[in-house]
Amino acid sequence: MARKKQVRRDGEAGVTLIEMMVVLVIIAVIAAMVVPNVIGRPDEARATVAESDLRSIASALELYRLDNRTYPTTAQGLAALVSAPSAPPVPENWAADGYLGAMPQDPWGNDYIYRSPGQTGAFDLVSLGADGRPGGDGVNGDIMLDDRRTAQN
Repeated sequence: MARKKQVRRDGEAGVTLIEMMVVLVIIAVIAAMVVPNVIGRPDEARATVAESDLRSIASALELYRLDNRTYPTTAQGLAALVSAPSAPPVPENWAADGYLGAMPQDPWGNDYIYRSPGQTGAFDLVSLGADGRPGGDGVNGDIMLDDRRTAQN
């Protein structure tokens, strides 16, 4: 008759309930420190995306100006970068593929504001921030480009 081998368990072979609880407490403490810092970040990330979008739109506007010797008018708006404007002044050398692939919207789903001539230079580009209203502080504050084409909150 074959004898079954007895399996001897060493005292160190498994994880005790106490050890599991210590690990869970450590994870909970780390999560409690990290989560509050991460919660407010989505709106900050959106503000950063808006600043980047404004720089990209400004670059497209510069290309438009180089091709046509003028910026689109306020009436033509940013749509002039997507499809050839039919309102005067009609651009002479509008790029066949356009200057932007689609009409830009800020990360909160609002249209960017474009004015030409602008209050601070040749044109103004503005995102009204998370609340979609002029003014505000923090993520609700307006994001715009100044004359040096740097984003300002």
